[in-house]
Amino acid sequence: MFDAGLTFQLVQIDYEEADKSPYDPLWSVIAIRDIDCLDASHIYLIDHAWTFKANNIKSNLRNVPGLLERMCSLMQISAETVEEKIDKVSESVWKYAQTYAIAGDEFSIEDRVPVWYVLDELGSGITHSDTPNFRAVPFIYVPEQLTYTLLFPIKDVEEGDMVTRNFVEGQFPDSLQREAMLIPWKQYEYFSEDYTQQEPSSKYFLEGHLVETLPQLELLKDREMSVSKLKVFSEYRYINEYLTAPDFEIVNNETEADILWYVTHFKEFEELSVNSPHKFINQFPYEYVITVKDLLAIVSRRASDKYNNDGDFLKTGPNWLPTTFNMKTELAKLVAYYMQRKNAGLDNHWICKPFNLARGLDTHITSNLDFLCRLPLTGPKIAQKYIDDPVLFERPDVGKVKFDIRYVIMLNSVHPAEVFIYNNFFLRFANKPFSLDNFDEYEKHFTVMNYNEDAPLFKMLCADFKEEWSRQYANYDWEDVEKSIFKMFSELFTAATAIDAPRGIAKNPQSRALYAADIMLSWHKSRNETVIQPILLEINWMPDCRRACEYYPNFYNDIFSVMFLNKQVESCTKIM
Repeated sequence: MFDAGLTFQLVQIDYEEADKSPYDPLWSVIAIRDIDCLDASHIYLIDHAWTFKANNIKSNLRNVPGLLERMCSLMQISAETVEEKIDKVSESVWKYAQTYAIAGDEFSIEDRVPVWYVLDELGSGITHSDTPNFRAVPFIYVPEQLTYTLLFPIKDVEEGDMVTRNFVEGQFPDSLQREAMLIPWKQYEYFSEDYTQQEPSSKYFLEGHLVETLPQLELLKDREMSVSKLKVFSEYRYINEYLTAPDFEIVNNETEADILWYVTHFKEFEELSVNSPHKFINQFPYEYVITVKDLLAIVSRRASDKYNNDGDFLKTGPNWLPTTFNMKTELAKLVAYYMQRKNAGLDNHWICKPFNLARGLDTHITSNLDFLCRLPLTGPKIAQKYIDDPVLFERPDVGKVKFDIRYVIMLNSVHPAEVFIYNNFFLRFANKPFSLDNFDEYEKHFTVMNYNEDAPLFKMLCADFKEEWSRQYANYDWEDVEKSIFKMFSELFTAATAIDAPRGIAKNPQSRALYAADIMLSWHKSRNETVIQPILLEINWMPDCRRACEYYPNFYNDIFSVMFLNKQVESCTKIM
Protein backbone atom coordinates (compact mmCIF):
# COMPACT_ATOMS: atom_id res chain seq x y z
CA MET A 1 0.00 0.00 0.00
CA PHE A 2 1.58 3.29 -1.08
CA ASP A 3 0.37 5.13 1.99
CA ALA A 4 3.56 6.61 3.49
CA GLY A 5 2.54 10.02 2.15
CA LEU A 6 -0.41 10.00 4.53
CA THR A 7 1.95 9.87 7.51
CA PHE A 8 5.31 11.35 6.47
CA GLN A 9 6.60 14.31 4.52
CA LEU A 10 10.10 14.46 3.05
CA VAL A 11 11.53 17.98 3.27
CA GLN A 12 14.74 19.44 1.91
CA ILE A 13 16.59 21.64 4.39
CA ASP A 14 17.77 25.01 3.11
CA TYR A 15 20.88 26.45 4.77
CA GLU A 16 22.69 29.72 4.49
CA GLU A 17 26.01 28.64 2.99
CA ALA A 18 28.00 30.31 5.79
CA ASP A 19 26.05 28.43 8.47
CA LYS A 20 26.18 24.93 6.99
CA SER A 21 28.51 22.31 8.52
CA PRO A 22 29.45 18.98 6.90
CA TYR A 23 27.34 17.25 9.56
CA ASP A 24 24.10 19.06 8.80
CA PRO A 25 21.51 16.77 7.15
CA LEU A 26 20.30 17.65 3.64
CA TRP A 27 16.85 16.15 4.18
CA SER A 28 14.44 15.47 6.98
CA VAL A 29 11.29 13.40 7.37
CA ILE A 30 8.44 14.96 9.35
CA ALA A 31 5.38 13.19 10.78
CA ILE A 32 2.22 14.84 9.44
CA ARG A 33 -0.08 13.01 11.86
CA ASP A 34 0.04 11.54 15.35
CA ILE A 35 1.49 8.01 15.47
CA ASP A 36 0.67 5.45 18.15
CA CYS A 37 3.69 3.15 18.46
CA LEU A 38 1.40 0.21 19.35
CA ASP A 39 -0.66 0.63 16.15
CA ALA A 40 0.44 -2.14 13.74
CA SER A 41 -0.74 -0.11 10.74
CA HIS A 42 2.34 2.08 11.25
CA ILE A 43 4.80 -0.50 9.92
CA TYR A 44 6.17 0.74 6.60
CA LEU A 45 8.18 -0.85 3.81
CA ILE A 46 11.02 1.23 2.40
CA ASP A 47 12.58 0.36 -0.93
CA HIS A 48 16.31 -0.08 -1.37
CA ALA A 49 17.39 2.31 -4.11
CA TRP A 50 20.81 0.70 -4.54
CA THR A 51 22.33 -2.56 -3.28
CA PHE A 52 26.06 -3.04 -3.81
CA LYS A 53 29.32 -4.61 -2.70
CA ALA A 54 31.83 -2.06 -1.45
CA ASN A 55 34.35 -2.93 -4.17
CA ASN A 56 31.80 -2.40 -6.98
CA ILE A 57 30.64 1.15 -6.21
CA LYS A 58 32.27 2.89 -9.16
CA SER A 59 31.43 0.18 -11.68
CA ASN A 60 27.77 0.28 -10.54
CA LEU A 61 27.64 4.07 -10.91
CA ARG A 62 29.11 3.83 -14.42
CA ASN A 63 27.01 0.95 -15.68
CA VAL A 64 23.56 1.00 -14.02
CA PRO A 65 21.29 3.34 -16.00
CA GLY A 66 20.00 6.29 -13.98
CA LEU A 67 21.79 5.31 -10.78
CA LEU A 68 24.42 8.07 -10.81
CA GLU A 69 21.81 10.79 -11.44
CA ARG A 70 19.55 9.46 -8.67
CA MET A 71 22.41 9.32 -6.15
CA CYS A 72 23.59 12.82 -7.08
CA SER A 73 20.08 14.12 -6.49
CA LEU A 74 19.71 12.26 -3.21
CA MET A 75 23.15 13.42 -1.96
CA GLN A 76 22.85 16.91 -3.50
CA ILE A 77 26.05 16.48 -5.50
CA SER A 78 26.97 18.60 -8.48
CA ALA A 79 30.05 18.33 -10.67
CA GLU A 80 31.06 19.07 -14.23
CA THR A 81 32.08 15.60 -15.41
CA VAL A 82 30.70 12.12 -14.93
CA GLU A 83 33.94 10.93 -13.31
CA GLU A 84 33.87 13.80 -10.83
CA LYS A 85 30.29 12.87 -9.92
CA ILE A 86 31.30 9.22 -9.48
CA ASP A 87 34.20 10.21 -7.21
CA LYS A 88 31.98 12.46 -5.08
CA VAL A 89 29.23 9.86 -4.72
CA SER A 90 31.84 7.21 -3.84
CA GLU A 91 33.17 9.48 -1.08
CA SER A 92 29.75 10.51 0.25
CA VAL A 93 27.90 7.19 0.08
CA TRP A 94 29.02 6.12 3.57
CA LYS A 95 26.77 8.76 5.12
CA TYR A 96 23.80 6.95 3.54
CA ALA A 97 24.73 3.28 3.20
CA GLN A 98 23.45 0.60 5.56
CA THR A 99 24.55 -3.03 5.63
CA TYR A 100 23.31 -6.57 6.22
CA ALA A 101 24.56 -10.10 5.67
CA ILE A 102 22.72 -13.38 5.30
CA ALA A 103 23.73 -16.40 7.37
CA GLY A 104 23.18 -20.12 7.23
CA ASP A 105 25.07 -23.26 6.24
CA GLU A 106 23.12 -23.45 2.97
CA PHE A 107 24.87 -20.30 1.74
CA SER A 108 28.42 -20.20 0.38
CA ILE A 109 31.10 -18.02 1.97
CA GLU A 110 30.74 -15.63 -0.97
CA ASP A 111 26.97 -15.37 -0.40
CA ARG A 112 27.55 -14.49 3.25
CA VAL A 113 29.83 -11.53 2.52
CA PRO A 114 28.08 -8.35 3.77
CA VAL A 115 26.22 -6.20 1.24
CA TRP A 116 25.54 -2.48 1.47
CA TYR A 117 22.41 -0.63 0.44
CA VAL A 118 21.07 2.90 0.15
CA LEU A 119 17.43 3.47 1.07
CA ASP A 120 15.08 5.35 -1.24
CA GLU A 121 14.64 9.10 -0.86
CA LEU A 122 12.23 8.84 2.06
CA GLY A 123 14.39 6.33 3.96
CA SER A 124 17.59 8.27 3.28
CA GLY A 125 15.94 11.44 4.58
CA ILE A 126 15.53 9.99 8.08
CA THR A 127 18.18 11.50 10.37
CA HIS A 128 20.19 10.10 13.28
CA SER A 129 19.33 10.50 16.93
CA ASP A 130 20.79 8.96 20.08
CA THR A 131 17.19 8.84 21.37
CA PRO A 132 15.27 7.84 18.22
CA ASN A 133 11.54 7.46 17.80
CA PHE A 134 11.73 4.88 14.97
CA ARG A 135 13.72 1.80 14.06
CA ALA A 136 14.63 0.69 10.53
CA VAL A 137 15.49 -3.00 10.01
CA PRO A 138 16.36 -4.81 6.76
CA PHE A 139 13.82 -7.47 5.79
CA ILE A 140 14.24 -10.09 3.05
CA TYR A 141 11.01 -11.13 1.32
CA VAL A 142 11.99 -14.60 0.15
CA PRO A 143 9.22 -15.30 -2.44
CA GLU A 144 10.40 -12.38 -4.58
CA GLN A 145 14.04 -12.45 -3.39
CA LEU A 146 13.73 -8.76 -2.59
CA THR A 147 15.06 -6.83 0.37
CA TYR A 148 13.13 -4.00 1.94
CA THR A 149 13.59 -2.11 5.16
CA LEU A 150 10.88 -2.18 7.80
CA LEU A 151 10.30 1.23 9.39
CA PHE A 152 8.28 1.22 12.61
CA PRO A 153 7.82 3.52 15.62
CA ILE A 154 9.27 2.71 19.04
CA LYS A 155 7.77 5.79 20.71
CA ASP A 156 4.54 7.71 20.28
CA VAL A 157 5.06 10.50 17.74
CA GLU A 158 3.14 13.74 17.46
CA GLU A 159 2.31 15.61 14.28
CA GLY A 160 5.25 17.83 13.33
CA ASP A 161 7.89 15.68 15.06
CA MET A 162 11.02 14.80 13.11
CA VAL A 163 11.35 11.08 12.34
CA THR A 164 14.72 9.77 13.64
CA ARG A 165 16.55 6.49 13.99
CA ASN A 166 19.77 5.33 15.65
CA PHE A 167 22.40 4.73 12.95
CA VAL A 168 24.64 2.79 15.36
CA GLU A 169 22.59 0.34 17.40
CA GLY A 170 23.99 -2.06 19.98
CA GLN A 171 25.91 -2.11 23.23
CA PHE A 172 29.50 -0.85 23.28
CA PRO A 173 31.78 -1.41 26.30
CA ASP A 174 33.84 1.59 25.21
CA SER A 175 31.80 4.77 24.70
CA LEU A 176 34.43 6.16 22.31
CA GLN A 177 33.85 3.16 20.02
CA ARG A 178 30.28 4.32 19.40
CA GLU A 179 31.33 7.96 19.02
CA ALA A 180 33.87 6.93 16.39
CA MET A 181 31.25 4.90 14.51
CA LEU A 182 29.13 8.06 14.31
CA ILE A 183 31.90 10.12 12.67
CA PRO A 184 30.08 10.36 9.28
CA TRP A 185 27.21 12.26 10.94
CA LYS A 186 28.49 13.81 14.13
CA GLN A 187 31.35 16.07 15.24
CA TYR A 188 34.10 13.95 16.88
CA GLU A 189 36.11 15.51 19.70
CA TYR A 190 38.80 12.89 20.34
CA PHE A 191 41.16 12.97 17.35
CA SER A 192 44.16 13.74 19.57
CA GLU A 193 43.60 10.83 21.98
CA ASP A 194 46.41 8.39 22.77
CA TYR A 195 46.51 5.59 20.17
CA THR A 196 48.97 3.27 21.93
CA GLN A 197 47.68 -0.25 22.53
CA GLN A 198 47.74 -2.43 25.61
CA GLU A 199 47.68 -6.22 25.42
CA PRO A 200 44.24 -7.44 26.55
CA SER A 201 43.65 -9.94 29.33
CA SER A 202 43.38 -13.70 29.00
CA LYS A 203 39.60 -13.29 28.80
CA TYR A 204 39.91 -11.59 25.41
CA PHE A 205 41.90 -14.53 24.00
CA LEU A 206 39.06 -16.88 24.97
CA GLU A 207 36.12 -14.84 23.66
CA GLY A 208 34.37 -16.49 20.74
CA HIS A 209 36.51 -19.64 20.93
CA LEU A 210 35.54 -23.10 22.11
CA VAL A 211 37.29 -24.24 25.26
CA GLU A 212 40.35 -26.40 24.64
CA THR A 213 41.58 -28.85 27.24
CA LEU A 214 45.31 -29.04 27.97
CA PRO A 215 47.27 -32.31 27.96
CA GLN A 216 48.39 -33.97 31.16
CA LEU A 217 52.10 -33.51 30.59
CA GLU A 218 53.09 -36.01 33.28
CA LEU A 219 51.48 -38.79 31.25
CA LEU A 220 53.55 -37.86 28.20
CA LYS A 221 57.00 -37.81 29.81
CA ASP A 222 57.97 -41.38 28.93
CA ARG A 223 55.77 -41.99 25.89
CA GLU A 224 57.09 -44.80 23.69
CA MET A 225 57.06 -44.37 19.95
CA SER A 226 56.60 -47.11 17.40
CA VAL A 227 59.87 -48.25 15.83
CA SER A 228 58.17 -49.60 12.72
CA LYS A 229 56.10 -47.68 10.22
CA LEU A 230 54.06 -44.81 11.57
CA LYS A 231 50.43 -45.23 10.63
CA VAL A 232 48.76 -42.06 9.36
CA PHE A 233 45.06 -41.28 9.41
CA SER A 234 44.52 -38.19 7.28
CA GLU A 235 41.41 -36.26 6.30
CA TYR A 236 43.43 -34.36 3.68
CA ARG A 237 43.46 -36.00 0.28
CA TYR A 238 46.90 -34.75 -0.80
CA ILE A 239 48.59 -36.42 2.16
CA ASN A 240 46.89 -39.68 1.23
CA GLU A 241 48.07 -39.28 -2.37
CA TYR A 242 51.59 -37.91 -1.91
CA LEU A 243 52.88 -39.36 1.38
CA THR A 244 54.78 -42.31 -0.10
CA ALA A 245 57.88 -42.60 2.13
CA PRO A 246 58.38 -46.16 3.42
CA ASP A 247 58.43 -44.92 7.05
CA PHE A 248 54.70 -44.13 6.86
CA GLU A 249 51.54 -46.06 6.09
CA ILE A 250 48.15 -44.54 5.29
CA VAL A 251 45.31 -46.12 7.26
CA ASN A 252 41.56 -45.55 7.26
CA ASN A 253 41.03 -46.16 10.96
CA GLU A 254 41.71 -43.49 13.60
CA THR A 255 42.03 -46.10 16.33
CA GLU A 256 45.04 -47.84 14.82
CA ALA A 257 46.74 -44.62 13.65
CA ASP A 258 49.92 -43.21 15.21
CA ILE A 259 49.39 -39.83 13.50
CA LEU A 260 46.01 -38.07 13.36
CA TRP A 261 45.82 -35.39 10.67
CA TYR A 262 42.49 -33.57 10.87
CA VAL A 263 41.18 -30.74 8.71
CA THR A 264 38.81 -29.58 11.46
CA HIS A 265 39.77 -28.02 14.77
CA PHE A 266 40.69 -30.44 17.54
CA LYS A 267 40.12 -29.33 21.15
CA GLU A 268 40.35 -32.43 23.40
CA PHE A 269 44.08 -32.51 24.09
CA GLU A 270 43.71 -33.72 27.69
CA GLU A 271 41.53 -36.63 26.62
CA LEU A 272 44.04 -37.58 23.92
CA SER A 273 46.93 -37.53 26.41
CA VAL A 274 45.01 -39.83 28.75
CA ASN A 275 43.51 -42.26 26.25
CA SER A 276 46.15 -42.33 23.49
CA PRO A 277 49.45 -40.94 24.80
CA HIS A 278 51.39 -42.59 21.95
CA LYS A 279 49.53 -40.74 19.18
CA PHE A 280 50.53 -37.55 17.37
CA ILE A 281 48.01 -34.84 16.46
CA ASN A 282 48.52 -32.17 13.78
CA GLN A 283 47.50 -29.25 16.02
CA PHE A 284 48.72 -27.43 19.11
CA PRO A 285 46.48 -26.22 21.94
CA TYR A 286 45.66 -22.52 21.45
CA GLU A 287 47.52 -22.23 18.17
CA TYR A 288 44.75 -19.89 17.07
CA VAL A 289 46.68 -17.08 18.79
CA ILE A 290 48.67 -16.85 15.54
CA THR A 291 46.10 -18.01 12.98
CA VAL A 292 43.33 -15.51 13.85
CA LYS A 293 44.25 -12.06 12.59
CA ASP A 294 43.45 -9.91 15.62
CA LEU A 295 45.30 -12.24 17.99
CA LEU A 296 48.27 -12.52 15.61
CA ALA A 297 48.72 -8.75 15.81
CA ILE A 298 48.57 -8.79 19.62
CA VAL A 299 51.10 -11.62 19.86
CA SER A 300 53.41 -10.02 17.27
CA ARG A 301 53.53 -6.72 19.17
CA ARG A 302 55.35 -8.53 21.97
CA ALA A 303 58.44 -8.42 19.74
CA SER A 304 58.31 -4.61 19.43
CA ASP A 305 60.90 -4.03 22.16
CA LYS A 306 63.54 -5.39 19.78
CA TYR A 307 63.04 -2.38 17.48
CA ASN A 308 63.51 1.35 17.90
CA ASN A 309 61.33 3.85 16.11
CA ASP A 310 64.17 5.71 14.37
CA GLY A 311 62.81 8.94 15.82
CA ASP A 312 59.42 8.49 14.12
CA PHE A 313 56.80 9.03 16.81
CA LEU A 314 54.09 7.45 14.63
CA LYS A 315 56.03 4.25 13.99
CA THR A 316 54.77 1.13 15.71
CA GLY A 317 56.66 -2.09 16.21
CA PRO A 318 57.87 -4.57 15.31
CA ASN A 319 59.02 -3.46 11.85
CA TRP A 320 57.61 -6.61 10.26
CA LEU A 321 54.05 -6.03 11.50
CA PRO A 322 51.89 -3.41 9.75
CA THR A 323 50.33 -1.03 12.25
CA THR A 324 47.16 -2.93 13.17
CA PHE A 325 43.98 -2.04 15.04
CA ASN A 326 41.03 -4.21 16.02
CA MET A 327 38.05 -2.34 14.54
CA LYS A 328 35.68 -3.93 17.05
CA THR A 329 37.52 -2.71 20.16
CA GLU A 330 40.12 -0.16 19.02
CA LEU A 331 38.29 1.99 16.48
CA ALA A 332 38.86 5.16 18.54
CA LYS A 333 42.60 4.45 18.63
CA LEU A 334 42.59 3.85 14.86
CA VAL A 335 40.81 7.18 14.33
CA ALA A 336 43.33 9.02 16.53
CA TYR A 337 46.27 7.40 14.71
CA TYR A 338 44.66 8.10 11.32
CA MET A 339 44.17 11.77 12.13
CA GLN A 340 47.69 12.21 13.48
CA ARG A 341 49.08 10.63 10.30
CA LYS A 342 46.88 12.95 8.24
CA ASN A 343 48.12 16.00 10.14
CA ALA A 344 51.70 14.84 9.55
CA GLY A 345 51.06 14.53 5.79
CA LEU A 346 51.67 10.75 5.75
CA ASP A 347 50.01 8.16 3.56
CA ASN A 348 46.75 6.99 5.12
CA HIS A 349 45.56 3.99 3.12
CA TRP A 350 44.31 1.07 5.20
CA ILE A 351 43.43 -2.50 4.35
CA CYS A 352 40.56 -3.93 6.40
CA LYS A 353 40.24 -7.70 6.75
CA PRO A 354 37.82 -10.03 8.55
CA PHE A 355 39.38 -11.99 11.41
CA ASN A 356 38.77 -15.37 9.85
CA LEU A 357 38.24 -15.15 6.08
CA ALA A 358 40.81 -15.78 3.37
CA ARG A 359 41.11 -15.21 -0.40
CA GLY A 360 40.58 -11.46 -0.01
CA LEU A 361 36.86 -11.91 0.76
CA ASP A 362 35.25 -8.88 2.42
CA THR A 363 38.63 -7.14 2.35
CA HIS A 364 38.77 -3.44 1.53
CA ILE A 365 41.45 -0.82 0.92
CA THR A 366 40.51 2.77 1.69
CA SER A 367 41.69 6.14 2.94
CA ASN A 368 38.10 7.26 3.56
CA LEU A 369 37.62 7.77 7.31
CA ASP A 370 33.81 7.58 7.00
CA PHE A 371 34.10 4.13 5.41
CA LEU A 372 36.57 2.97 8.07
CA CYS A 373 34.12 4.00 10.77
CA ARG A 374 31.23 2.13 9.13
CA LEU A 375 33.07 -1.18 8.67
CA PRO A 376 32.70 -2.41 12.28
CA LEU A 377 28.99 -2.91 11.47
CA THR A 378 29.94 -5.71 9.05
CA GLY A 379 31.52 -8.01 11.63
CA PRO A 380 34.90 -8.36 13.36
CA LYS A 381 37.74 -6.87 11.33
CA ILE A 382 41.26 -5.57 11.69
CA ALA A 383 42.55 -2.46 9.95
CA GLN A 384 46.18 -2.58 8.90
CA LYS A 385 48.27 0.18 7.42
CA TYR A 386 48.41 -0.62 3.71
CA ILE A 387 51.90 -1.24 2.36
CA ASP A 388 52.29 1.84 0.21
CA ASP A 389 55.89 1.20 -0.91
CA PRO A 390 56.09 -2.53 -1.70
CA VAL A 391 59.03 -4.20 -3.40
CA LEU A 392 57.75 -4.95 -6.90
CA PHE A 393 58.51 -7.70 -9.39
CA GLU A 394 58.85 -6.94 -13.08
CA ARG A 395 56.73 -9.27 -15.15
CA PRO A 396 57.84 -9.13 -18.78
CA ASP A 397 54.25 -9.24 -20.01
CA VAL A 398 52.81 -6.69 -17.56
CA GLY A 399 55.34 -4.47 -15.79
CA LYS A 400 56.12 -3.99 -12.10
CA VAL A 401 53.53 -5.77 -9.97
CA LYS A 402 52.88 -6.60 -6.35
CA PHE A 403 53.73 -10.11 -5.21
CA ASP A 404 53.57 -12.09 -2.01
CA ILE A 405 55.47 -15.10 -0.78
CA ARG A 406 54.11 -18.10 1.07
CA TYR A 407 56.41 -20.05 3.38
CA VAL A 408 55.43 -23.39 4.85
CA ILE A 409 56.33 -23.58 8.56
CA MET A 410 56.57 -26.63 10.80
CA LEU A 411 56.15 -26.25 14.55
CA ASN A 412 57.56 -29.36 16.21
CA SER A 413 57.77 -28.28 19.81
CA VAL A 414 56.84 -25.60 22.35
CA HIS A 415 59.08 -25.10 25.41
CA PRO A 416 61.54 -25.37 23.86
CA ALA A 417 60.29 -23.88 20.60
CA GLU A 418 61.44 -25.87 17.58
CA VAL A 419 60.54 -24.43 14.19
CA PHE A 420 61.46 -25.48 10.65
CA ILE A 421 60.91 -23.77 7.29
CA TYR A 422 60.34 -25.54 4.00
CA ASN A 423 62.93 -23.92 1.75
CA ASN A 424 60.85 -23.90 -1.43
CA PHE A 425 58.52 -20.96 -1.01
CA PHE A 426 55.51 -20.19 -3.20
CA LEU A 427 54.77 -17.03 -5.12
CA ARG A 428 51.63 -15.14 -6.09
CA PHE A 429 51.58 -12.14 -8.38
CA ALA A 430 49.20 -9.33 -9.20
CA ASN A 431 48.15 -9.11 -12.84
CA LYS A 432 48.34 -5.35 -13.28
CA PRO A 433 51.10 -2.80 -12.58
CA PHE A 434 51.04 -1.40 -9.06
CA SER A 435 50.12 2.19 -8.29
CA LEU A 436 48.56 3.79 -5.24
CA ASP A 437 45.11 4.34 -6.79
CA ASN A 438 42.03 2.51 -8.11
CA PHE A 439 41.76 0.35 -5.00
CA ASP A 440 38.67 -1.44 -6.27
CA GLU A 441 40.80 -2.90 -9.08
CA TYR A 442 41.39 -6.38 -7.68
CA GLU A 443 44.09 -7.51 -10.11
CA LYS A 444 46.24 -4.48 -9.26
CA HIS A 445 46.14 -4.68 -5.46
CA PHE A 446 45.60 -8.37 -4.71
CA THR A 447 47.67 -11.42 -5.59
CA VAL A 448 45.24 -14.30 -4.93
CA MET A 449 44.05 -15.29 -8.40
CA ASN A 450 43.48 -19.02 -7.75
CA TYR A 451 39.76 -18.55 -7.07
CA ASN A 452 38.97 -16.03 -9.80
CA GLU A 453 38.04 -17.82 -13.00
CA ASP A 454 38.34 -14.65 -15.08
CA ALA A 455 41.84 -13.74 -13.88
CA PRO A 456 44.95 -15.32 -15.42
CA LEU A 457 47.30 -17.06 -12.95
CA PHE A 458 51.00 -16.30 -13.39
CA LYS A 459 53.15 -19.13 -12.03
CA MET A 460 56.84 -19.16 -11.16
CA LEU A 461 58.91 -21.70 -9.28
CA CYS A 462 61.04 -20.70 -6.33
CA ALA A 463 64.37 -21.38 -8.14
CA ASP A 464 63.31 -19.32 -11.18
CA PHE A 465 62.28 -16.45 -8.93
CA LYS A 466 65.66 -16.38 -7.18
CA GLU A 467 67.42 -16.25 -10.52
CA GLU A 468 65.20 -13.41 -11.72
CA TRP A 469 65.58 -11.61 -8.38
CA SER A 470 69.37 -11.53 -8.77
CA ARG A 471 68.85 -9.78 -12.09
CA GLN A 472 66.22 -7.26 -10.92
CA TYR A 473 67.75 -6.51 -7.51
CA ALA A 474 71.46 -7.13 -7.92
CA ASN A 475 72.25 -4.95 -4.88
CA TYR A 476 70.03 -6.98 -2.55
CA ASP A 477 71.26 -10.55 -2.16
CA TRP A 478 68.32 -12.94 -1.75
CA GLU A 479 70.15 -14.87 0.99
CA ASP A 480 70.26 -11.69 3.08
CA VAL A 481 66.58 -11.02 2.43
CA GLU A 482 65.70 -14.56 3.47
CA LYS A 483 67.76 -14.27 6.67
CA SER A 484 65.59 -11.30 7.66
CA ILE A 485 62.47 -13.34 6.83
CA PHE A 486 63.63 -16.26 9.00
CA LYS A 487 64.52 -13.82 11.79
CA MET A 488 60.96 -12.46 11.61
CA PHE A 489 59.50 -15.97 11.95
CA SER A 490 61.81 -16.71 14.86
CA GLU A 491 60.67 -13.55 16.67
CA LEU A 492 57.03 -14.40 16.00
CA PHE A 493 57.23 -17.91 17.45
CA THR A 494 59.29 -16.69 20.39
CA ALA A 495 56.48 -14.22 21.15
CA ALA A 496 53.76 -16.82 20.56
CA THR A 497 55.27 -19.36 22.96
CA ALA A 498 56.63 -16.98 25.62
CA ILE A 499 53.34 -16.74 27.54
CA ASP A 500 51.17 -19.61 28.74
CA ALA A 501 47.82 -20.49 27.20
CA PRO A 502 45.36 -19.03 26.45
CA ARG A 503 47.61 -16.07 25.52
CA GLY A 504 50.20 -18.32 23.89
CA ILE A 505 50.57 -21.68 22.15
CA ALA A 506 50.60 -24.43 24.79
CA LYS A 507 53.20 -27.14 25.18
CA ASN A 508 52.15 -30.60 24.03
CA PRO A 509 54.62 -33.39 23.14
CA GLN A 510 51.87 -35.03 21.07
CA SER A 511 51.44 -31.98 18.82
CA ARG A 512 53.03 -31.15 15.51
CA ALA A 513 51.64 -28.39 13.27
CA LEU A 514 51.99 -27.14 9.73
CA TYR A 515 51.22 -23.51 8.89
CA ALA A 516 51.59 -21.28 5.87
CA ALA A 517 52.84 -17.73 6.37
CA ASP A 518 52.04 -15.11 3.75
CA ILE A 519 54.46 -12.21 3.60
CA MET A 520 55.30 -9.23 1.42
CA LEU A 521 58.47 -7.21 1.06
CA SER A 522 58.52 -3.46 1.59
CA TRP A 523 61.09 -0.70 1.26
CA HIS A 524 62.07 0.60 4.68
CA LYS A 525 64.18 3.65 5.44
CA SER A 526 66.47 3.00 8.39
CA ARG A 527 68.75 5.89 9.31
CA ASN A 528 70.65 6.67 6.10
CA GLU A 529 69.93 3.53 4.10
CA THR A 530 67.00 1.87 2.41
CA VAL A 531 66.54 -1.79 3.28
CA ILE A 532 64.10 -4.51 2.29
CA GLN A 533 61.76 -5.26 5.18
CA PRO A 534 59.67 -8.45 5.26
CA ILE A 535 56.07 -7.76 6.30
CA LEU A 536 53.92 -10.50 7.85
CA LEU A 537 50.41 -10.60 6.39
CA GLU A 538 48.91 -13.67 8.03
CA ILE A 539 49.48 -17.19 9.30
CA ASN A 540 47.18 -19.76 7.71
CA TRP A 541 45.86 -22.80 9.54
CA MET A 542 45.45 -25.97 7.50
CA PRO A 543 46.87 -24.40 4.32
CA ASP A 544 46.05 -25.66 0.85
CA CYS A 545 49.16 -27.64 -0.16
CA ARG A 546 47.99 -28.88 -3.54
CA ARG A 547 50.41 -26.61 -5.40
CA ALA A 548 53.27 -27.70 -3.11
CA CYS A 549 52.62 -31.35 -3.98
CA GLU A 550 52.37 -30.67 -7.70
CA TYR A 551 55.55 -28.60 -7.80
CA TYR A 552 57.53 -30.79 -5.37
CA PRO A 553 56.16 -34.38 -5.25
CA ASN A 554 58.32 -35.20 -2.19
CA PHE A 555 56.78 -32.33 -0.23
CA TYR A 556 54.90 -34.44 2.32
CA ASN A 557 57.64 -37.07 2.51
CA ASP A 558 60.06 -34.34 3.61
CA ILE A 559 57.57 -32.56 5.87
CA PHE A 560 56.54 -35.74 7.71
CA SER A 561 60.18 -36.86 8.09
CA VAL A 562 61.02 -33.59 9.82
CA MET A 563 57.86 -33.41 11.92
CA PHE A 564 57.51 -37.01 13.08
CA LEU A 565 60.90 -38.69 12.61
CA ASN A 566 63.15 -35.78 13.63
CA LYS A 567 65.12 -36.26 10.43
CA GLN A 568 67.22 -33.57 8.79
CA VAL A 569 66.26 -33.13 5.14
CA GLU A 570 67.83 -30.83 2.59
CA SER A 571 64.56 -29.08 1.74
CA CYS A 572 63.95 -27.84 5.31
CA THR A 573 65.82 -25.36 7.50
CA LYS A 574 65.65 -25.20 11.29
CA ILE A 575 65.28 -21.60 12.45
CA MET A 576 64.81 -22.19 16.20
